[in-house]
Amino acid sequence: MVNTNPSESTGLLAGKKMLVTGIANDQSIAYGCAKAFRAMGAELAITYLNDKARAHVEPLAQALGAQLFMPLDVTEPASVDALFAAITAQWGRLDSVLHSIAFAPKADLQGRLTDCSRTGFLTAMDVSCYSFIDLARRAEPLMGQGGTLFTMSFYGANQVVDHYNVMGPVKAALESSVRYLARELGPQGIRVYAVSPGPIRTRAASGLAEFDALMERAAAKAPTHSVASIDDVGQATALLASDGARMITGSTIYVDGGYHIVD
Repeated sequence: MVNTNPSESTGLLAGKKMLVTGIANDQSIAYGCAKAFRAMGAELAITYLNDKARAHVEPLAQALGAQLFMPLDVTEPASVDALFAAITAQWGRLDSVLHSIAFAPKADLQGRLTDCSRTGFLTAMDVSCYSFIDLARRAEPLMGQGGTLFTMSFYGANQVVDHYNVMGPVKAALESSVRYLARELGPQGIRVYAVSPGPIRTRAASGLAEFDALMERAAAKAPTHSVASIDDVGQATALLASDGARMITGSTIYVDGGYHIVD
């Protein structure tokens, strides 16, 4: 059972204030991370996209003892404003932000990059990449004692993955943004990471064509002969959020059983 009293925790993240975005249900990578953060003693602020998503996310937030539970639509500046106003009022500081948000219109995601519409490309870049930069900008003033920023990537950022299409260039931009943010925010003690799991069966992944085949290939080719779970990703991310990782920043951290090293 998760300890919901941070004052009784002696975990690696005891007392840290952590914002978790992108939980859609109990299969979300962000939920795996939130569970690991909480188990290691962190205090959580958890967001949900809209009223439809709230029904799935609220019970999870309650079970984790989240101190803040708020809507977040990264395409609406007022929504982001309200979230950070609440964090400032509740905590007055922030130690970590987890960005696990990505979206592309279905027609553009499932079609060739060559045929991607301008609107689809800009939407995918705005929601999946710019929103991380925006969260970093807003978090910076609350991280006076340093902090960590995480976003979720995929090896399709660096290698051509069939059916990943427009999300390949978008994730490449996201990983580049991690490096630039790490350079700019490093003097303030803020570390920045892209965490890159292999294929995981989440709601977002269900939008990719032939995803089952991708899962099978990854499991067969990875040195571990298995794919990561949301809990594997959560544990690795939580360790990066701890003070023991203070000299690691600007990197893409693969949590994929070594699949990315195999040709």
